[in-house]
Formats: sequence, structure tokens, C-alpha cells
Amino acid sequence: MTASYLVVIPARLRSQRLPGKPLVDIAGKPMIVRTFEQCAKVFETDRIVVATDADEIVSVCTSRGIPVMMTGGTHLTGTDRVAEVATSRPVDIYINVQGDEPLFDPTDLAVIRDHALAHPDTIANGYCPIRDAAEFESRMTPKVVFDQEGRLLFMSRGPIPAGKEARFRFGYRQICAYAFPPAALAAFAAHPGKTPLEEVEDIEILRFLELGHTVRMLPMSDRSIPVDTPEDVERVEAALRARNLD
Repeated sequence: MTASYLVVIPARLRSQRLPGKPLVDIAGKPMIVRTFEQCAKVFETDRIVVATDADEIVSVCTSRGIPVMMTGGTHLTGTDRVAEVATSRPVDIYINVQGDEPLFDPTDLAVIRDHALAHPDTIANGYCPIRDAAEFESRMTPKVVFDQEGRLLFMSRGPIPAGKEARFRFGYRQICAYAFPPAALAAFAAHPGKTPLEEVEDIEILRFLELGHTVRMLPMSDRSIPVDTPEDVERVEAALRARNLD
């Protein structure tokens, strides 16, 4: 029997780096709409829901026929928001796609879907190669290190792995698509606040590591462009033009 799943796109307005981020206009469309449209290229629309605490996001989604669910306003992370959705929408797997990924490659979304269906009890996250030193040094970019079997060892906003000579040799960055089994989500949400490494790095997947869970890292393309700053919006719009996307 095929496992059931739900794709949850958590979205909040209170971004510190880019206020109102999910509704930022990107070439004529709010960012949350573009993220949903990328997901809809892979997933059936009735398997997707935007989870938010903002009436403005609910209004935009409703006007465009995008499934949306109002959630609490005190969640510390998007994964906590997904965990709330799980309490009322029971399925075997929850696939979390961050709302600030308007250029998500559908092929990469299929990677997380296929892995989750084949391994429904596994926590999974995506990664891709880092191409240059600037991205490697950026504090906006979570860097990933994992063992030879693809199990996450650590993730940091600092430049890792780094040698004594402090130069870029190679690295991998996180792609913000995840798969969670219900039990892992419940354990994540039950923890009282952020765990210490999660708090310092501001990377929520670290909470799973600190609670003793295994996280499987999945190779993906480097075509996704996460949006954290106004400059990122310009990068996404330039990529849309270069890729002849509307």
C-alpha cells in the first residue's frame, strides 16, 4: 500500500531580513504563489497546503484557489508549524517545502517525494554543491556535512568544512525541502523551545540531530534560489528571465 503524504508550505510575514517575505512581488506574482506553483508541477494540489498565521497570506491564497490553513502565531520555526498541521491532517509522511523557494526545481521535489514514499520512516533533507567561495563564506547559507552513507553530521552557517589555510575547497549547501514521519515531527514539537545548536545556528533541522534522530541528506540540483534579502529577489527575477519562465 502506498504511503499517504501531505506537502506543507509554512509561511509567515514576520521575517527579520525581509519583512512580508511570502508576499514579496516576484515578476508580478507573490512569492508564496510561485512556490505553490512549483509544487503543483509535481504534487496533486489537494495534497498541498500553505500553513500560515497571517490573514494577508490566507487572503492571497484563497483568491488564487490555493489550499491554506491558519495556524498558531507563536511557532519558533516552520517545522513547528508543520507539526501543528500534522495534529489535524494525519498522513504517513509530511513533506515540508519552504515558502521562500520560488524557483524550486520540480525534479528536486520529485527526489524528496520518491525517497519519502520509499522510506516513510526516515527524516530527509536536500543538499547541493556550493560553487564558489562567496556562497561558502555567506552566513545566509547553511552548509552541510554528512557521512559516507549520506547521514547528516552537522549543518552550520559558518564555512564548513574548513582547513587551516582558510580557503574554499568544496562544500554543500542545504536545499529547504524536507520529509518527516509523524513521530519525528511530534518529538520535534514536544521539545520546550529550540535546542542549543539550533538556537546558535538558527537552523531548525539541527533540533532533530540534537534529539538523537538520523537525517538522510539527498542530492539535488543547484537551480533553487532561496530568498532572504531584496538582492535575492533580483537574483530570482534574473533567473526567471534566463530560464524563460513566467
